[in-house]
Amino acid sequence: MSEIDEALAAFGGRDARLVAERENTVYEAALPEGRAALRLHRPGYQSLDEIRSELDWMHALAAAGVAVPKPLGAPVVLSTGRVATAVRWVEGEPLGAAGVPLTGSPDEQRARFRAVGLAVARLHEASDGLDLGEGFTRHAWDIDGFLGDAPLWGRFWENPTLSAEERRLMLAARREARGVLEDFAARGGDYGLIHADVLRENVLVAGEDVTLIDFDDAGWGFRLYDIATLMSQNEDAPDAGGLRDAALAGYREVRPLSEADAALLPVFVLLRRFASTGWVVPRAAPGDPTVRRYAERAVRAARAFLAGGA
Repeated sequence: MSEIDEALAAFGGRDARLVAERENTVYEAALPEGRAALRLHRPGYQSLDEIRSELDWMHALAAAGVAVPKPLGAPVVLSTGRVATAVRWVEGEPLGAAGVPLTGSPDEQRARFRAVGLAVARLHEASDGLDLGEGFTRHAWDIDGFLGDAPLWGRFWENPTLSAEERRLMLAARREARGVLEDFAARGGDYGLIHADVLRENVLVAGEDVTLIDFDDAGWGFRLYDIATLMSQNEDAPDAGGLRDAALAGYREVRPLSEADAALLPVFVLLRRFASTGWVVPRAAPGDPTVRRYAERAVRAARAFLAGGA
């Protein structure tokens, strides 16, 4: 029996259709509770307890009125050791895709980004009021999670496409960024549960409704990182500044964010560039140009940061 057939049987489902095969393998399936997204988790990334905690958080968010997919049932461990979970299907189209120009007029784009900023703020606000119990466990996008000796997504400065000079640059920016984060944390920088992967592909839009999906990377972290991740795909957008301001305006409808904190967004975009530069290495085939492309973006961001332009 295949993994998907075993997962379907465990959830009492039928008629699975593959819809995404990235970090996790996701199927659209018909379950007794209705249309669902059935996910086969990437082996070795999250433990069973961490996956249970993810679903507990999503359950609590949904109960608090936050627009997230509602989990269906408990995680299932398949005979292969892989974990399967199911969530209620969410209607909508992705906000966009990496490297693809956004659709709609500038005003429409700004309206959508304002709605995403609002959705992120609601998630943060609701999370602060939850009691998820002592058994709740997720990884931490904290200072060491980004910049320690063993970052969550790998030692980015060891990306094999970096030259010796580029590696020195990355390490210098890593040291400087650590100081910035330490200062931010010392003055009470906003920290709590975050989505940690608010990319266009993980934001579903249906009319005026916005839903955040794919909580695989979620955990504890600096709240600014969620906004910075959203901004990280806008580097080449003609209206990058307008989209940033719109997202911040939406966020501030629910949650305070000072100008001083907002000024640190480029630093958190740099952290995303660093993380992605480590993330891509074990996932890409030898010679895949994506490994170098991620490294080049991180080098550009590091150079701008050290020059005082970030």
